[in-house]
Amino acid sequence: MKKLLMLIALCGSFALSAPILAQDQPAEQPAATEAAPAAEAAPAPEAVSAEAAPAPAPTPNKGDTAWMIVATVLVILMIVPGLALFYGGMVRTKNMLGMLMKVFATFSLISVLWVIYGYSLAFTQGNAFFGGFDRLFLGGVTPASLAATFSKGVYIPEYVFIAFQLTFAAITPALIVGAFAERVKFSAVLLFMLLWFTFSYAPIAHMVWFWAGPDAITDQATLDQVTATAGWLWAKGALDFAGGTVVHINAGVAGLIGALVIGKRIGYGREAMPPHSLTMTMVGASLLWVGWFGFNVGSNLEATGLAAMVLVNTQVATATAALSWMFGEWIFRGKPTMLGAASGAVAGLVAITPACGFVGPMGAIVLGLVAGLMCLWAVTWLKSKLGYDDSLDVFGVHCIGGIIGALGTGIFAAPSLGGVGLYDYIKDAANPEYSIGNQFMIQLTGVVTTIVWSGVVAFIAYKIVDMIVGLRVTEEQEREGLDETQHGERAYHM
Repeated sequence: MKKLLMLIALCGSFALSAPILAQDQPAEQPAATEAAPAAEAAPAPEAVSAEAAPAPAPTPNKGDTAWMIVATVLVILMIVPGLALFYGGMVRTKNMLGMLMKVFATFSLISVLWVIYGYSLAFTQGNAFFGGFDRLFLGGVTPASLAATFSKGVYIPEYVFIAFQLTFAAITPALIVGAFAERVKFSAVLLFMLLWFTFSYAPIAHMVWFWAGPDAITDQATLDQVTATAGWLWAKGALDFAGGTVVHINAGVAGLIGALVIGKRIGYGREAMPPHSLTMTMVGASLLWVGWFGFNVGSNLEATGLAAMVLVNTQVATATAALSWMFGEWIFRGKPTMLGAASGAVAGLVAITPACGFVGPMGAIVLGLVAGLMCLWAVTWLKSKLGYDDSLDVFGVHCIGGIIGALGTGIFAAPSLGGVGLYDYIKDAANPEYSIGNQFMIQLTGVVTTIVWSGVVAFIAYKIVDMIVGLRVTEEQEREGLDETQHGERAYHM
């Protein structure tokens, strides 16, 4: 328990230790970071005069719609097979199939839960922390239903938005399984995912990404109304373009709590536990890199020039982080490794995720450079110093990388540093004013909120699961491997 409290405090202190810059401007409402609640296409009246004819219902652009379908498929590629192979290659041979199964089954479970209630809890109006039940079982959604984007008068089909957000909801819990790899019951994983998804992922997504959409804002009064009904962190002005808080810090903290509550693998620190197939890990990392363009670029919800900037930012941040981790490892540990380069690439992908639509390419390079080195530090020195067994470094890469990206967004989104700044939906134009200090503090609020919320939910969920089905396999089963003992199969027959 002492280590658990120490590490939660460390997360908060890491966030608080970054330089706090002078605050000289009031916070402006930022550009939105995800789509608004759906709007039904209104049927035209049967008979109205020409003077009284209502404006025609918006029609989604087929190019935007097609791109979002492609982006959705790319994120699925990230999960199965990308994340499954990335994680699978890093475990021992006797646990390869078990790791594949955990990712595959988590993806399937959350897909179903998302359409039953997850989408409604995250993306309908409720209170500042949870959505309502307007879309329970996807009630009221039809092929004609529309979801807002970030441009006034521009919409995509709601089913496309539901599917795209489903992939985010599914990959986030799947990230967590790497932290407690090789020692947890399969039944415990499924029950934990149900609880954590319901009480951590859905509310954090609502807090960060829910708002009423740009068309609802015409003047200060309507902006105030939109802010009053938005998610808690969105209303504060937090910027998270594609999931630094919602996905990476959220999952990274839950993984750390799991590693602490469940305990170390048998033989950890005394026996060698090398990855059984770095070839598979490299293939998985490459699939993550490719699929991440759907993750980040798709979060723009439109095929625009901003989407093109997001693509460039994602590429250069990832490449820079791969190089910075590689050279850092080469300098301090003597040799550059494939595992290090792959891990660095993922660290860069994580760090650029919240920032990709707000910073310029030079800001993306800086974020990649810092993320590669800081995540290397976290998975080597910090992990060794504190002695926790985060099997596949979910905390060190996703939480630390997510913190760097979230806080860095507040700095490098500044137009003076090449960023795009904030958007004024009243004037429907870019806002020329930007306060780095003010936005940094807002970002810090989002980081700390996510750490605390996810940490508390995860701890309670692990304890509930332990009481109901038990978290850990027996010592004999762990030594034999989870492939045979949990699934009655082997990944390899040689």
